[in-house]
Amino acid sequence: MADPQGGMSTIVQVVTRWVLLLTLVFGLGVAFFGHLTPGGGFAGGVVLACGAVMATLAFGARTGPVAKVRKAASSLDAVGALAFLAIGLLGYTAAHFLQRWLELGEAFTLGSTRFVVLLNLAVMLKVGAGLFAGFAAIVAFARATSDADEKSDGKEQA
Repeated sequence: MADPQGGMSTIVQVVTRWVLLLTLVFGLGVAFFGHLTPGGGFAGGVVLACGAVMATLAFGARTGPVAKVRKAASSLDAVGALAFLAIGLLGYTAAHFLQRWLELGEAFTLGSTRFVVLLNLAVMLKVGAGLFAGFAAIVAFARATSDADEKSDGKEQA
């Protein structure tokens, strides 16, 4: 049974809440440890965007855990780009553009290269918000064209 607000059944929503939490933790882990394992900011952003898309499909666009994220997706996309630019410019003023300007930590730990972790987080925010904003735009376009088709069908039948 589908919810009249556009979401899916209660079972799907409960399972989605649990899987969404796991998706969030996994996406952040991929981004944080991208310099040590396969992954990074892009892969972490894709995982987070997939979780947001899953929640939107389960709960509908107007309700659920990511309803406010949908409205702020374009802003978060810009924040990710500006954060990446700010980190690069800070590196430019401190030493060399987009090169290591933070001290190295202990090898094979999260803090082994703090600079790359910051870049990965900025890229994760940019990619995740950008992909989710693209999904939201496609859904809005599909909804607008289907509404226009329904109106034109009503005029033809009358």
